[in-house]
Amino acid sequence: MQIGPYQLNNQLIVAPMAGVTDQPFRNLCLRYGAALAVSEMMLANPDIWDTDKSRLRMAHSGEEGIRSVQIAGADPDEMAWAARFNVEQGAQIIDINMGCPAKKVNKKLAGSALLQSPELVKQILDAVVAAVDVPVTLKIRTGWDPEHRNGVQIAQIAEESGIASLAVHGRTRQCMYKGNAEYDTIKAIKQTVSIPVVANGDITTPEQARFVLDYTGADALMIGRGAQGRPWIFREIQHYLDTGEKLEPVGNAEKHQVMLEHLAKLYGLYGELKGVRIARKHIGWYLDQEEQRQFRADFNRLENAAEQCSMVERYFDECVLDN
Repeated sequence: MQIGPYQLNNQLIVAPMAGVTDQPFRNLCLRYGAALAVSEMMLANPDIWDTDKSRLRMAHSGEEGIRSVQIAGADPDEMAWAARFNVEQGAQIIDINMGCPAKKVNKKLAGSALLQSPELVKQILDAVVAAVDVPVTLKIRTGWDPEHRNGVQIAQIAEESGIASLAVHGRTRQCMYKGNAEYDTIKAIKQTVSIPVVANGDITTPEQARFVLDYTGADALMIGRGAQGRPWIFREIQHYLDTGEKLEPVGNAEKHQVMLEHLAKLYGLYGELKGVRIARKHIGWYLDQEEQRQFRADFNRLENAAEQCSMVERYFDECVLDN
């Protein structure tokens, strides 16, 4: 798939997820075969940029792969300014968020709330595309609610505005993350516009990846929650797409190595205090099984990096003994 001057080496993209797709996570996914990893959402309001959270999200030193930065907001001028600023900081692609269903984003009429206002959508897209000389991509949902699925209309506006590619999550804003993603709207969008279309939503297995590509005709897949605690899902999916066969599950030795590396990168990026807190959710995802409930509860009580690393080491020592 081509995004402006950038030719992706496969059809797999990491979805931007607030509080998840930081640099350590993105780099892991890229190493396991994702062709592109979009950064966490940054609000276009410059008043909040001088915070530790924003500064870390804007840092691209040590970034692997193409640097795609997602921005969110409802004011065309602010969004254009934010796009220019991030390009100056090293962004190679600007991604616009019109898919986030979170109340704190939607109450500012940003994220998926914008799908209710096609005229404002066009104003924002026109302003951002005109503001920068890098490709601008867009992420949306299928509509505001199941009775108002206007994804095809928004896709046509995006194409007219010069958007380089469009990612579509197969739920409306009202659906949040409940129920199953629907792919009929994504299929209709792909049949309507000529820009690349990326399908997103409930892609958690190689078999589902194959089905969604075939059913929608999408140019690529965007994977979010399916990669949490499982960055190797991109390798698994690509192998299945290439061969029709499934890889053996990731072994404990590889999982052990990845978890320790992930912890080290989190501590390095955020510092020990914040890194320890952020590590809790990631380790929970790596071991998200019913029998690991006690491990996660104990791990979440740890207050320093050494204790966290030691507990992971002990866990895998016990796995070896059990086997």
